[in-house]
Amino acid sequence: MTELRGALIGCGFFAVNQMNAWGEIEGVRMVAICDRDEARLDAMGERFGIAARYRDAAEMLRAEAPDFVDIATTAPSHRALVELAASLSIPVICQKPFAPSMADARAMVSACERAGVPLMVHENFRWQSPILRVREALNAGTIGTPFFGRVSFRSAYDVYSGQPYLAEGERFIIEDLGIHALDIARFLFGDVSAITTRTKRVNPRIRGEDVATMLLDHESGMHSVVDCSYATKLEEERFPQTLVEIDGSEGSIRLDAGYRLTVTDAQGTRHEDVSPPLLTWAERPWHNIQESVLLIQKHWVESLRAGREPDTSGRDNLKTLALVEAAYQGAASRQTVDAASL
Repeated sequence: MTELRGALIGCGFFAVNQMNAWGEIEGVRMVAICDRDEARLDAMGERFGIAARYRDAAEMLRAEAPDFVDIATTAPSHRALVELAASLSIPVICQKPFAPSMADARAMVSACERAGVPLMVHENFRWQSPILRVREALNAGTIGTPFFGRVSFRSAYDVYSGQPYLAEGERFIIEDLGIHALDIARFLFGDVSAITTRTKRVNPRIRGEDVATMLLDHESGMHSVVDCSYATKLEEERFPQTLVEIDGSEGSIRLDAGYRLTVTDAQGTRHEDVSPPLLTWAERPWHNIQESVLLIQKHWVESLRAGREPDTSGRDNLKTLALVEAAYQGAASRQTVDAASL
């Protein structure tokens, strides 16, 4: 098997998980890293034994000519970096949120399509093993035709300590977390025709919204609710668990706290522990997210080797990003927004 040589742009908080995951995938070797912050760059290089360290992305990509680049920077920098990689015919994985605007996102997709370059968005929540297990249970068809769904993420976890910039933006929970939950809703229930949104800021020390409730009309005819909160204080902190409810004509599916999956159908009720494994480099409670990073990056490698479009391609992610934009429009106008209009 030919070795795939990868390069990383962005050595921040979350990129450590990506580097750990690359180290577990057979036939992949990260050969270079890039960050404008020299201290952060050196810390990542020392931690993972990467000698080729650059402060300029163009210099790195031209000098190293990697088989793919993993862009783990913030959204405003994505377009320039993706277009740079496309111009050099280098396949791209790009961190979410994909872009700060639909125009930028479409431009990135177009640039990669013109260059014939694979593009995947690191939309990893649908790759959590408990979510994959829900999809399997739904696909089995034993609950009949689904008519209602709910994707819920409610927590009071201090996400600001590790990512202080989250408290500074005009947009917060829909763009940072809701995008994942909306993508899960698309993954489980299909594409969305319309969305109605309400938001609230509970924490006075942040600028954006920390609570969002979204009602989705799916093209299949079913409805779902996506609700997110970083202001919900519970008896037991559930971070970073995503809970799911699905009602069908012949039964129901529940993914409850503690990764407990319950399926009720004509055969009765079955319970299953779908807890994600604790990888050697992972730590609780992040292990669920960390495992999903490994699974999506494995999917990228498999797709790249097979020459097929990844499930969370740039083109697919345009639909999820459009829901984020529609949610903010709807929250501002307090009206239902046609998701296709974006």
